[in-house]
Amino acid sequence: MPTEPELSASGHGTDYSTWGTSSLIERITELERQLHIQAAQFAGVSAASSEGVVPAPESQSPTHAETSTVKSLRKTSPPPDDFTRVRSLNRQAKRPRELDPSKYHTRFIALKFAYLGQRYNGFEHTNGNITPLPTIEEELWKALQKTRLIFPSTPVSMDELRESGPRRKRPCSINWEGCNYSKCGRTDRGVSAFGQVIGIKVRSARPKTTVDNNHSPKEGRLQDTATTLVNTCEGQILEDQHIPPILDASGLEDSSTVQGWDDVTDELPYIHILNNVLPKDIRVLAWCPHPPPDFDARFSCRERQYRYFFTQPAFSPTPGPLGFIRGPLRTKYREGWLDIDAMREGAKYFEGTHDFRNFCKVDTSKQINNFERIIYYADIELVDPKTHPLGYVTHPGFRALECDGEVPYSEVSSNCGSAVPQIYTFSIHGSAFLWHQVRHMVAILLLVGQGFEPPSIIPELLNVSKNPRKPMYEMASDAPLVLWDCIFPDKESDSREDALEWVYAGDREAPDLSPGKGNSKYGPGGLVEDLWTVWRQRKIDETLAGSLLDLAVRQGNRHILEHGPVKGSLTARLPRSQKVYTGGNEARGGGKYISIMQKRKMDTVEMQNARYLANKERRTAVEENCDTL
Repeated sequence: MPTEPELSASGHGTDYSTWGTSSLIERITELERQLHIQAAQFAGVSAASSEGVVPAPESQSPTHAETSTVKSLRKTSPPPDDFTRVRSLNRQAKRPRELDPSKYHTRFIALKFAYLGQRYNGFEHTNGNITPLPTIEEELWKALQKTRLIFPSTPVSMDELRESGPRRKRPCSINWEGCNYSKCGRTDRGVSAFGQVIGIKVRSARPKTTVDNNHSPKEGRLQDTATTLVNTCEGQILEDQHIPPILDASGLEDSSTVQGWDDVTDELPYIHILNNVLPKDIRVLAWCPHPPPDFDARFSCRERQYRYFFTQPAFSPTPGPLGFIRGPLRTKYREGWLDIDAMREGAKYFEGTHDFRNFCKVDTSKQINNFERIIYYADIELVDPKTHPLGYVTHPGFRALECDGEVPYSEVSSNCGSAVPQIYTFSIHGSAFLWHQVRHMVAILLLVGQGFEPPSIIPELLNVSKNPRKPMYEMASDAPLVLWDCIFPDKESDSREDALEWVYAGDREAPDLSPGKGNSKYGPGGLVEDLWTVWRQRKIDETLAGSLLDLAVRQGNRHILEHGPVKGSLTARLPRSQKVYTGGNEARGGGKYISIMQKRKMDTVEMQNARYLANKERRTAVEENCDTL
């Protein structure tokens, strides 16, 4: 190669026509080396500049390198002196891209989902509030944002959605504007739901034809959309993915859609997408593809069903004669056991249209003056151990052995028929419920079951003309309460049956939408598998705690179990305060029980509302005076 570059006749560059083959190869190799060094330096400067840091100068690379061979093209770690594959140390991982809402079709749907509420601060989220636990609404909103299923008017930073670790003590703001969002029930902290419903406008995979002057409408877009759905199920859309064709930004239905597209089987797998990113104790169960045009999850709901779970006995029974020192009624049952028949009698008094001001907590900020609600059904029901929980494992499709006919339950579990304690529920169906209404109703029923109050206390409290002031009594615990279902009947009929077309997990799925994932209900990572994991963890905890309790009772002197405390012993001499159970994990001792009608009473609802308005006017006047100073 010449020692000095030779200029071409035009003087615009080096004349390589006079160079030999070896000289040209060396020159090309040298230029490639310089190009890669400059590319690495440029990448480092760009990454550092974005963080406000000036990078240190790069060290000089070797001046010679061996010619690449066929083996160097294999996908292995590059040798340290291979300048043809220089990898920048500052290269950032590929980040999910922000989506342009105008490129996607949207549709209005309803979602039915369930959650166990013990780890959450209730369902409803209030912007600006700092809560020790996340709300269900917050988790749901984050999942919809991560999967780009919603496009709120004020987008949130994706870095904030990817935060992990301990919950920050700062307010979290969520924004449903532009999403046509509505919610059915607003459960309190600790309360669970198995049939919560929301209405929302979400991103759709519905394609549209595009027509130009020289070609017919483009078809075959369904497969392109399906390839995008696989990665969407993982909650990310990366830069190298296919983006569906540009669609109408209005998000309205259009007649120019691709023929043959099914708006259920070809649609985004909403259940699978959301369950992939939601916590395991929040699961989407179904979605409704065609809610009524005026659907509102709150105001379209005509019936809400609740269940409150409790054990029989309610708490560990008191052994010996002391166990029969009960309330003023002195029922035949030992302390700890509930009179289920008396509770059933009391529950039936709730049915019908009544004023429930003595069975709720008054929210004076809402100035409610109508406390009448319709209760369609109220009863105490046994949770049959033969079918609940996990009764489905006795069905033919889940048996350990293949056989014909039903397997006798005794062969599945020989001792479940006489299992102690038993589980009961207070099941109630109503048009609507007041704040903490169900928990107040359960509190009175538990007092009836313990023999502290007669069943007639319920109609006594429902008679608001005779008892306009609510007695001050404690409501039942939150954890056993479940919003069981929300019913949306046809407005044109008198039926109370749910009229929404729900598509449940595993129903009408595209068979090849997510290869290797299997059915979203029974397949790997499906709904049933996830819920089994949640159940088994708690079942093992229950079994271990129960085994430890049995062991502790069996150990030591067993005389008290059969004959009660020995006369003159410390246990026999101790003064007894009566235990009162309110639905929590233990009964509380509170001295001598005071009956409901003898307890202190609150002011009337009218007085409470008037006092709130007076205080509000006083605060407003003070603030106005401060502003004028």
